[in-house]
Amino acid sequence: MEKDKFISVIRDNQNLIYKICYSYCSNAENRKDLQQEILIQLWNSFAKFDGRVKLSTWIYRIALNTAITFYRNDCKHSDKKISIDASIISLSDFEYVPEQDENIAMLYQFIEKLNEMDKALILLYLDNNKQKDIAEVLGISETNVATKISRIKKFLKEQFSNN
Repeated sequence: MEKDKFISVIRDNQNLIYKICYSYCSNAENRKDLQQEILIQLWNSFAKFDGRVKLSTWIYRIALNTAITFYRNDCKHSDKKISIDASIISLSDFEYVPEQDENIAMLYQFIEKLNEMDKALILLYLDNNKQKDIAEVLGISETNVATKISRIKKFLKEQFSNN
């Protein structure tokens, strides 16, 4: 059944989704709205997944594009609400507890300072995605990925040094 398969995919990739939400919205209410919007976009696109890319790559692409759009709207969700049948999936079925380590918390604070593209790139990198996969998700060259990673690492190192 399509619904059961979707729920299984979300369960397997829930940390990926929550990591993106935590990186793009610091406000808990906006984060819930973003989570819901990502789930809606994934559900609406689920039947179109054709397996040409890894499932996690496909989820990243949709989640990041949704988060970037959401972020550009200053984490303000429009009044036009799209509802998803509560019987399909409930966000309360999932729980994400961000890392409690102080350095990890600081890292995410520094990541919040990055622009949308760099934020997406570093999240993919921190999840141990290969440069080829990162390039595919973000639509940039592998060389550009390597250059941007180097610059972001330098920025993050400077941020840690200043604290």
